Amino acid sequence: MDSAATDEQPAHVKDLAAFLIRHHSDQLRAIALSQDPKLHYPLYVSFAELMDADPPLSHLVFSQPIEYLRFFDEAALWAHKVTLRDLDGFDKGIKKEFVHVRIDISGSPLECPETFPSIGRVRVKHRGILLTLKGTVIRSGAIKMYEGERKYMCQKCKHEFLVYPELESRNSIKLPSYCPTQRSKPCEGNKFTHLEGSITCHDYQEIKIQESTHVLGVGAIPRSIPVILKDDLVDIVKAGDGVIVTGILTAKWSPDLKDVRCDLDPILIANYIRRTNALKSEIDIPDDAIVKFKQFWSDFKDTPLKGRNAILRGICPQVFGLFTVKLAVALTLIGGVQHVDVSGTRVRGESHLLLVGDPGTGKSQFLKFAAKLSNRSVITTGLGSTSAGLTVTAVKDGGEWMLEAGALVLADGGLCCIDEFDSMREHDRATIHEAMEQQTISVAKAGLVTTLSTKTIVFGATNPKGQYDPDQSLSINTALSGPLLSRFDIVLVLLDTKNPEWDGVVSSHILSEGEPDKGNHEEDLANIWPFSMLRRYIHFVKGYFRPVLTKEAEMVISNYYQLQRRSATGNAARTTVRMLESLIRLAQAHARLMFRNEVTRLDAITAILCIESSMTTSAIVDSVGNALHSNFAENPDLEYAKQERLILEKLRSFDELPDTNSMQ
Repeated sequence: MDSAATDEQPAHVKDLAAFLIRHHSDQLRAIALSQDPKLHYPLYVSFAELMDADPPLSHLVFSQPIEYLRFFDEAALWAHKVTLRDLDGFDKGIKKEFVHVRIDISGSPLECPETFPSIGRVRVKHRGILLTLKGTVIRSGAIKMYEGERKYMCQKCKHEFLVYPELESRNSIKLPSYCPTQRSKPCEGNKFTHLEGSITCHDYQEIKIQESTHVLGVGAIPRSIPVILKDDLVDIVKAGDGVIVTGILTAKWSPDLKDVRCDLDPILIANYIRRTNALKSEIDIPDDAIVKFKQFWSDFKDTPLKGRNAILRGICPQVFGLFTVKLAVALTLIGGVQHVDVSGTRVRGESHLLLVGDPGTGKSQFLKFAAKLSNRSVITTGLGSTSAGLTVTAVKDGGEWMLEAGALVLADGGLCCIDEFDSMREHDRATIHEAMEQQTISVAKAGLVTTLSTKTIVFGATNPKGQYDPDQSLSINTALSGPLLSRFDIVLVLLDTKNPEWDGVVSSHILSEGEPDKGNHEEDLANIWPFSMLRRYIHFVKGYFRPVLTKEAEMVISNYYQLQRRSATGNAARTTVRMLESLIRLAQAHARLMFRNEVTRLDAITAILCIESSMTTSAIVDSVGNALHSNFAENPDLEYAKQERLILEKLRSFDELPDTNSMQ
């Protein structure tokens, strides 16, 4: 850069350029060695590092970002030219036209609530400062071309300067009232000439982010805000992604519509955007909690199923009994291990659960509790979701078609709870098959062709169609198609049948809730599993263990699958392939629940019992029973020994499986 141009640079630009050369020489060198001179290159700067190096300058960047982020971009170009000059002879750098500084506030004081509010708490006081917002992308628009800054020349002193369009005034150009020269003697000229060919065009994209529903209180409506992405930031996020955006809050005029008042709508101009999809399932698990988990299983080493039941009692404790449902909820939330073969074919690790039951059997209670246990969750009903429904839809906004994500896409990486599952729209019924099995949604609407990720657990609840008829198939009783039902790993039927003994036990439990002294002493075992510890435990075992099947477990699962294939007829015979995958997932989930890295025979038989509980006709157990009346056994390890003996006797018809005594 020549000396005349250097003299006209503000002092802050020199300070910022010196900071970039001193702390980010590696990034500057990588940019210089890149081949395409027309691209827009990002240069990532940590705000915490800038604060340590120059606190007054960092405060100016925070309080006057419109001006100082432009200074930072000028400083980046200046530092880039210095880097080009200092490169060795063997490394010939190429001069770049566009380098943009991106401010990352991670680990800095700007992560406080005042500068990192929820979207619903954005106010006028946040205008004009460096603001950070967190949310989920619900819409992503098409990429457009945007005419940005252009050069003008003062007719008096021939000084050239840039003029930026103003978003508030519909991107119009407002010339300064006098010449903005930085020379010691002011020019005060007021006539300017536009320089032909000096207009800089930018890539431009609008997205809309919405605050996460799980951080809102009861009755609160999630708010959203449009975000403008430019240059290197475009097309790096899609609908359903969780993002953290740092930028400048401003406003723009709403579109001109007949008989509608024109307002200023808030909008965020992004400087830096980070996808948080990889962090979706992260939760704070201190070391002392892990020590407690290990100590707990050490105490129950001789009676592991009693320890497991202590954990299960912490799931939806306000609902009495329902052992089978609580076990199914735990296994669904924990899930199995995703498998990808050499050809790239992926078998999902997430399990899906459907509860079919009469009104008043506690289905919605389990939905809400499971949503609270998951770090990322969306609760909806079949008809109560947005215009996007459960999957995705194309909406027209300001004359442009945009994709709007539905509940399954917004819950990507978490849990989607769907009440009244049978009342889904026809559009959702057609696309949910792919979303549940392949965990993607293929979209081809209004010229928008893409694939969105739906790597989510589906937990559905529905009422039977009229009076439940045990003699009819589940598909007829629920009005759900067979292929859709086969996507669920476990389908439990909760029938409110007359059972005087059960009614007496339940009424005694409800009446004694207000008198804790009269409670069963067995419940004291669950006191070490409050909600926060249960939540941490599920997230820990889900991320820490990757169970592998032992030979015994493989043998039990294989023989049970073959037995089911022999006994199944018609449509059921075609769905047992998915049942085999479900068995493996549930066995892996149970091994995780039991704090182990290998799937034993115990896990395989428990998975078989879960599958048997979700069948109207059983190939193993003579009487399936009603999941509503399943209670916690007083001695679960002894009860399991009886069930194991029964199952192994049924499977003994296969030569590969030795008798019970030899397997022990």
